[in-house]
Amino acid sequence: MIAAVVALPAAAAAFQVVGDAIPAPLTDVAGDPVRGRAVVAGRQVGTCVLCHAGPFPEERLPATIAPDLRGVADRLSAGQIRLRLADPRVVNPDTVMPAYFSQEGLVRVGRAWQGRTALTAQQIEDAVAFLMTLKEE
Repeated sequence: MIAAVVALPAAAAAFQVVGDAIPAPLTDVAGDPVRGRAVVAGRQVGTCVLCHAGPFPEERLPATIAPDLRGVADRLSAGQIRLRLADPRVVNPDTVMPAYFSQEGLVRVGRAWQGRTALTAQQIEDAVAFLMTLKEE
């Protein structure tokens, strides 16, 4: 079993990786699946739909670069999803998926993003709450 504590700048709390997951939520406030859908399906915040297809009828041209998000809650636990959103490089160092809650090892970071993570801890928890609703039909 792998266990590690990843320390982040003051703007983000540290999280503990256990195996292939972050078992503990990143915030004390439960994730909201409605806000999470906006993070995942929107093209302004998480931009997940640029690579992932899913149950998003508003997307006329579904992406095919990354795994389909339909049924993700049947394949992964909340902790596994949380790690893949926070820093997928822990699971797959060669991934092209962005690390939404890590600043470690990033190069050529735009001025607007320096010193902060792409998503907040609450946005990660909201996205996890939404993705956990995506079960096989």
